[in-house]
Amino acid sequence: MSVNTTPVSAGRALDALRAGYAAQAAGQLVTSWMLHGRPGIGKTEIVQQLAQETGSRLFDLRLTTIEAQDLRGLPFYDHQTGRTVWYPPEDLPQEDTPAILFLDELTAAAPTLQPTVYGLLQERRIGQNRLPDATFIVAAGNMVDDGAVAYEMGTALSDRLVHLNLRAEASDWLKSYAVPQGLHPAITAFIRTRPELLDTGEEALRRGQMIACTPRSWARASAILRATDDRALRDVLLAGTLGDAAAAEFILVADDIAASVQAQAMLEETEAARLALYPRSLHGLTALVYALVTLADRDTIDAAIDVMAEIRTLASARSDPEFQRLPLAELTTYGFELLIEKALADGLQEAFRTSRSYADYMADRDRG
Repeated sequence: MSVNTTPVSAGRALDALRAGYAAQAAGQLVTSWMLHGRPGIGKTEIVQQLAQETGSRLFDLRLTTIEAQDLRGLPFYDHQTGRTVWYPPEDLPQEDTPAILFLDELTAAAPTLQPTVYGLLQERRIGQNRLPDATFIVAAGNMVDDGAVAYEMGTALSDRLVHLNLRAEASDWLKSYAVPQGLHPAITAFIRTRPELLDTGEEALRRGQMIACTPRSWARASAILRATDDRALRDVLLAGTLGDAAAAEFILVADDIAASVQAQAMLEETEAARLALYPRSLHGLTALVYALVTLADRDTIDAAIDVMAEIRTLASARSDPEFQRLPLAELTTYGFELLIEKALADGLQEAFRTSRSYADYMADRDRG
């Protein structure tokens, strides 16, 4: 059974959940949400980010590891009333404070568990145990054709949910996840120039291959790059994370970037000295842009603006034909969009108002 709704990026799905959370807090919309998407696309990360942004306690229930009685709780006999009473489980919110109940792997849960989940999703209760009003409910899961363990979702379950069908979108992933999380510049540079390799799950499934590139595997590759100094071991780990073909292509780019990108040194050098440090390849310059955004803070923002602005002038400032063939203006504009966004988030926007380099860049851009 297909998910017949408009596919959205992870960033747009997060926007939808933000709106839903605000609407529930205002008493305008109380419903449950379902995130569909291939393994590794970032469903869990979306919910974790929403919890962090809203200050909500996250109750993460992996439905493949529990049974119906785990949700119902423990029964005991009340001698005064002559009735069986249920102790609620600690895995469900009890206090009326901001909380997100995340029902992960919903489509992989045993069919015998699904009727118990119905009450949570629709009536927000199990037996007599009702969820507090401040609890926001999100479920997630894979589909049968994703190659993951999954059951078809019946109409009795699907009708209780607002469905969001996630797709991997490189530009959204770079802006909404990779840059804010500070992934390794080699990762962000590579995906910007090879966006089709962000998610190769469908192709790997068609070819019968076990390992595929996913947003989650690229985040793991970033950690590998930072944790492993032994190049031979690094290459083995990357191949085991991304698959041999994608890893081989990425390793070439990563080695080029490692040899040519000196972002920290450029922030500390004088204007004359740093001119020779700019990488000559598109991958290298793209990695430099992402590295500048990652390194920019209250102490380095001024230098980061200067270095970013100079990228636009490299074709004339350096007598190297390689720079003549590169989209320097486009790269500078993209870099400043990311840097301004970070500056606004960190309260560093005053640096742009007082920067001579940025003023010259804007004047040059206005002239066309």
